[in-house]
Amino acid sequence: MNKKILSVISVATLSLSLALTGCGQKPAEPSGSESGAPAAEQKSDKKIGMVTDVGGVNDNSFNQSAWEGLQKLQSETGINVQYAQSTGDAEYVPNLNTFVKDKWDLTWGIGFLLADPIKQVAEQNPDAKLAIVDGEVAAPNVTSVMFKEQEGSFLVGVVAAEMSKSNKIGFVGGIKIPVIERFEAGFKAGVKAANPNAEVVSIYTGAFDKPDLGKSTASSMYSQGVDIIFHASGGTGDGVFNEATARKKNGADVWVIGVDKDQSINFGEDVTLTSMVKKVDEAVIQVSKDMAEGKFEGGKTINLGLKDNAVGLSESSLKTLPAEVLKKVDEFKAKIISGEITVPEKP
Repeated sequence: MNKKILSVISVATLSLSLALTGCGQKPAEPSGSESGAPAAEQKSDKKIGMVTDVGGVNDNSFNQSAWEGLQKLQSETGINVQYAQSTGDAEYVPNLNTFVKDKWDLTWGIGFLLADPIKQVAEQNPDAKLAIVDGEVAAPNVTSVMFKEQEGSFLVGVVAAEMSKSNKIGFVGGIKIPVIERFEAGFKAGVKAANPNAEVVSIYTGAFDKPDLGKSTASSMYSQGVDIIFHASGGTGDGVFNEATARKKNGADVWVIGVDKDQSINFGEDVTLTSMVKKVDEAVIQVSKDMAEGKFEGGKTINLGLKDNAVGLSESSLKTLPAEVLKKVDEFKAKIISGEITVPEKP
């Protein structure tokens, strides 16, 4: 199956925006009708809906980032935005159809787990416009937004390798799907590039919405001598932070590397070493604006990485990391952008 790639001009437009940031049973009505963002003075007649994966809109991760992007869009343009929260796989298609059947202008599906549901709904509703984050759907009425998570994860791998005192580092994944494997692969490669003697222990919890499971997994890792854990597990990762925070209070020198958003904002800089940020919010804003301006391009895949300033370390890293570590990160970043280093996508 051939995959159409977004034109260079369109990708450049989105890249610039990122750089400037720095049919099933009838479901319940969408949540989130009150965005919490002040409406723009100029009201728009456009409507954009968003369907979360099981992590939910308050996952401190990519679902939340996407929703925050839509809230910002509403405050700037007056476009009406709502979300439907999914608590299980069976809700994906009905939730998508809630927006599509009501003729919303654009419907987002957030996360790889919505790829097949998006494809099904898109094929059944060829006049609808849909978009997906972290999944690639070959349909003429779908825009797919992908990220090179492996590139940003390589950089936080370098950080972990440089900052670990035990030379034992952990990776906690959610469900073992391609996007999470990209996080793991890049992270391991970055650790090995900076410190070949360091060991990386990987565990997949099989869930994006189980903080208790994240906490017990982190506890096991820390007890085995791991002192830094990078998680890519959505809401499950909250438990990783909770375990690290509890141990910090008891004097343990342990850290967590956050994911998708700057997680020090929620969990504090005393436990968050850095975060591998994906600018999901900005990508969602740009694609949504394009739709509102009549420039929606279905059948396209946008793939964003370091050169687009779409992945990388959180700004809080300037306060939590030594200058020499940040310098080394910049050196590796330049090599990845130039093509001198190709980061693997599989562990």
